[in-house]
Amino acid sequence: MAVEIPFIRDFETDYGSLVEVSPSIRRVVARNPGLFTFKGTGTYIVGRGQVAVIDPGPDLVEHVEALKNALRGETVSHILVTHTHIDHSPAAKALKAATGAPTLGFGPHGGERGGDKVEEGGDHDFRPDHALADGDVVSGRGWTFTALHTPGHTSNHLCYALKEEAALFSGDHVMGWSTTVISPPDGDMRAYMASLDKLRGRSERRFIPTHGAPIPEPGRYVEALIAHRREREGEILACLRTGPATIPEMVKVIYAQVDPRLHGAAARSVFAHIRHMVEDGRVKAEGPPALATLYRLP
Repeated sequence: MAVEIPFIRDFETDYGSLVEVSPSIRRVVARNPGLFTFKGTGTYIVGRGQVAVIDPGPDLVEHVEALKNALRGETVSHILVTHTHIDHSPAAKALKAATGAPTLGFGPHGGERGGDKVEEGGDHDFRPDHALADGDVVSGRGWTFTALHTPGHTSNHLCYALKEEAALFSGDHVMGWSTTVISPPDGDMRAYMASLDKLRGRSERRFIPTHGAPIPEPGRYVEALIAHRREREGEILACLRTGPATIPEMVKVIYAQVDPRLHGAAARSVFAHIRHMVEDGRVKAEGPPALATLYRLP
């Protein structure tokens, strides 16, 4: 029986408006909907008076102006970035110029320029003013964040645990509307699975992803994501039991019911699984692992 992930796709969007998520958390959604961004990037404002901003979003004039309007009368003390895809970090530059607040994140983008464009692409210009490591604490008036390094989607991905609300801002590591794209070489399935395992058993009552609605039962949800990835590995092995195959050949079988526009991203995800499985010795590659390489069972 296929694993059922309890996706949450009911999400009202009023672009540019300031929406209260909780007494200390507000959100402004950018008008950048798409196959990989759902309804758009949600930029979060945490606190009152002296606030932190999480994932400033894409470099869209409309969105930056909406953020400035939302922040009028308040002081931004920190600009936190979960990772450096162009739907998450580029607006940090304009927001820093407008507020004087420093930027914080794990580090610059880890992916290479060029190559296959998957998802929204990397922001190679972002450099945090302050680099955060796993377990680092950032605090302000009425809020305390602990940074959690959760590589996999990107090597520099961070989640932020908000102590006062028992909530975790999960960026693109855990999203309620979809599974996460893992695209090598910067995307790494082994790291992603370890990062999912890291979130098992945490005490947060809800996860708040950058795209879409909050996830109310995060423990159950993370377990479903892990089971789904294990199931995908099983499907890859099932394909290879009928004989050697390339990744595009496997995608046609595994993702037969999926929108063909997503098959490119699906191929990258299968590639991430295959790389992991080759490393573990569960799959053999007839040459260096790549999309066109022929794979077989050992």
